[in-house]
Amino acid sequence: MRRAPAITGLSRASARASRAFRLLLDRPDTAALLAEAWLSLAWSRLLIFLPFRRIAPLLGAPGCETEWRELPREAQIELERIADAVRIASRAAWWECKCLVRALAAMRMLKRRGIGSTLYLGTGRDDAGRLAAHAWLRSGSRIITGVEERCRFTVVGMYAASGRNLERT
Repeated sequence: MRRAPAITGLSRASARASRAFRLLLDRPDTAALLAEAWLSLAWSRLLIFLPFRRIAPLLGAPGCETEWRELPREAQIELERIADAVRIASRAAWWECKCLVRALAAMRMLKRRGIGSTLYLGTGRDDAGRLAAHAWLRSGSRIITGVEERCRFTVVGMYAASGRNLERT
């Protein structure tokens, strides 16, 4: 007998949440990072309900990019940890965490650490030929979120959120 799709979806979400919970128990610093990612995703999800003209000033300098360069090893490790935390927390969240929500959450986390980043907004066509939009976040030479599909989209907007000092670590 086949299970109903709602139950299957619920069990998948439960499995993801339990996997995230096991990671929480392994290391206290990981627990704090996942909690921050989850809260940042919630904040970002609420933020996108506002008109874009209200959100835009919070994103950084419009039409600008942060410097494209290799960051120090410690900053690269922090970027990896933040990217993983946002990815894991977005899978455990019960609300929809599409590309813009993930990018805004990661941008917020990087800004808290004084690490600069650039949010890219792009448009393109999906497989059915319909207009589609995508958002991704870059810091230094590393794409933090949205790397999977960014090549299919043309950049129509970018916002640079500069950190205090990229060389701080």
